[in-house]
Amino acid sequence: MLRERFLTIACAAAVACLVGPALAADAGASFSTLPWWVWPLLLFVVTFLLGIVAVIAGLGGGVLFVPIVGGFFPFHLDFVRGAGLMIALAGALSAGPSLLRTGMANLRLTMPLALIGSAASIVGAVAGLALPVRLVQTGLGLTILAIVALMWMAKKSEFPHVPQTDPLAAALRIHGIYFDAGTRREIAWQVHRTPLGLVLFTGIGILGGLFGLGAGWASVPALNLLMGAPLKVAVATSSFMLSIVSSSAAWVYLNQGAVLPIITVPSIIGIMLGARVGVRVLTRVPASAVRLIIIALLLVAGLRALLLGLGVWN
Repeated sequence: MLRERFLTIACAAAVACLVGPALAADAGASFSTLPWWVWPLLLFVVTFLLGIVAVIAGLGGGVLFVPIVGGFFPFHLDFVRGAGLMIALAGALSAGPSLLRTGMANLRLTMPLALIGSAASIVGAVAGLALPVRLVQTGLGLTILAIVALMWMAKKSEFPHVPQTDPLAAALRIHGIYFDAGTRREIAWQVHRTPLGLVLFTGIGILGGLFGLGAGWASVPALNLLMGAPLKVAVATSSFMLSIVSSSAAWVYLNQGAVLPIITVPSIIGIMLGARVGVRVLTRVPASAVRLIIIALLLVAGLRALLLGLGVWN
């Protein structure tokens, strides 16, 4: 009975994340028809719900924030992308110290990939601010739909089998041991395909800076499925890596005046408070049901962004 109740709450949160802004936008149509404080308040409510859903689904807040707020709120996409990067950065900075203390986030695995990703994210951020908004909206829609396809097809491996490390990983000494509380044993791990991982993280950094999504949506599958890091190491390292990759791109948006406090502040507060609630709800909601909710949310938001970019749905 309790599980069904929390599932209902999660479904209601998902619906509210999409329907609420759309109804408000239809009712208001622009800032001139509503008091200025309505939009920050509505943004806080929506991001609070997004924070709950993001924690339950294991996604960074920026992946949900940018397509939903960019598609259903009357804000310029540049400001939404700037706020999305600041959200990803705030979450990563708050989680980073504890992830390092547990030993699951690994510095030797983080630094070469984060160095490539942060440099590429600057290129993506500069390109994103220079490109026409419709083109960025179209690209954002296609990227979100690609994320939906990745989430639908990807099968995460908790402990991938890596028979032999590659020469680059051996030279950089990318390996480690962490204590798994679930199995109550120490897990030794190593990675392979490091050169291919560096190439992939170049693309991930460009896309993260271009669309303000952060990099967690793609870095976890890359670390886990491609390079062979255990799932918990991949998730923890990806979360810590965001503090480096997102900060590089965020400075570009901040320098160009694309980070507005009236959008960023309520968004960060809402996401962080929602995440605290999401941690409590996480143990009580079926993961399979939440996964379907997230896929549905991103599918609608991705289609909305794509249609906005193509001029079909304005």
